[in-house]
Amino acid sequence: GTRIKTRKRNIAAPLDPAAFSDAVVQIYLDNAGDLELIAKSLESADLNFSRYGDTFFEVVFTGGRTQPGTTKPDEGERHPYSIIDCEPTRELILPSVIYIQKILRRKPFLIKNLENVMRRFLQSLELFEENERKKLAIFTALAFSQKLSGLPPETVFQPLLKDNLVAKGLVLSFITDFFKEYLIDNSLDDLISILKRGKVEENLLDFFPSAKRSPEGFSEHFTKEGLVPLVEYNEKKIFEVKLKDMKSALTTQITEEVDISEVIETVKQRVKDAKLPDIEVVRILWDVIMDAVQWSGKNQQQNANAALRQVKTWATLLNTFCTNGKLELELMYKVQMQCYEDAKLMKLFPEIVRSLYEQDVLAEDTILHWFRKGTNPKGRYASSFHFLH
Repeated sequence: GTRIKTRKRNIAAPLDPAAFSDAVVQIYLDNAGDLELIAKSLESADLNFSRYGDTFFEVVFTGGRTQPGTTKPDEGERHPYSIIDCEPTRELILPSVIYIQKILRRKPFLIKNLENVMRRFLQSLELFEENERKKLAIFTALAFSQKLSGLPPETVFQPLLKDNLVAKGLVLSFITDFFKEYLIDNSLDDLISILKRGKVEENLLDFFPSAKRSPEGFSEHFTKEGLVPLVEYNEKKIFEVKLKDMKSALTTQITEEVDISEVIETVKQRVKDAKLPDIEVVRILWDVIMDAVQWSGKNQQQNANAALRQVKTWATLLNTFCTNGKLELELMYKVQMQCYEDAKLMKLFPEIVRSLYEQDVLAEDTILHWFRKGTNPKGRYASSFHFLH
């Protein structure tokens, strides 16, 4: 009465990449490219994904295996439902992104293989047709939009920086397609944060061929492509770098107590080179002068004396650049804010203003105007009128 166990005959799992690839292609063909059904069939198929993950993504992207080290098709079966075979529109590429997302949820270890294949394709952009590069760019943008499980931006951006690809202008057109597609669903801040994580945000000009590699080239290209927010962001960033550079150059000079005429020359040169607006210059000068104060005072009085000494020492510098009532007013607001925010200067506002008045930096009219109109309620002191008398 013993029951004889019969073993179900297992269909042998494919043991080489070619057989694995053919098996996956067959699943695509059997399901006529219906990605839902394909995902289900892959789930139940006896396939060694951990060994042939790269091959799997080659089949997803190109419809079959690619020859080692290239993007050219290899021998073997192919299917016509791949990303490279569809039209370059988001409507047709998005389903593939969602399908890959599904597969990665079930087999998270495949993310490494997706990275490998994407890195290889991006390093070989010149082997794709222009149309195919566009599809890759749209796919990449949608992959980040959909937050494709753990795809690191470095994987995508770093391979693009190969000199020969950049020189041919292939990278610029890829990255432009990528930006345009990504910004349909996401904000500029999202894009910047991806670029930061990909370690390319600091040097977006590296995507440009050397002939076009200039801030003007950047603005011209992306304005023409309709990506004005990106242009504005980049100009603001360049501007901030110039301000920072000027600030650190001046801080050094003032700390080392360089001759005032030399400091004035530095400011003039920087303003000319960087086309800095007068208002920014006045703000920076005040910051730099105050940052250089030696706040060693044990008490309020010593700190006050140090600050007032500093104002007196560098009054000529302020005077050179506070050339009209509007800029003088700006300086007053700047001083007012600092006296309001910095405990060390809390009660010094009237004295600093008096000192600036005595050194001819502020005109009486400006002070009266400020007193009547003072737009900033912060730090408007009840005692603020006593230096008017």
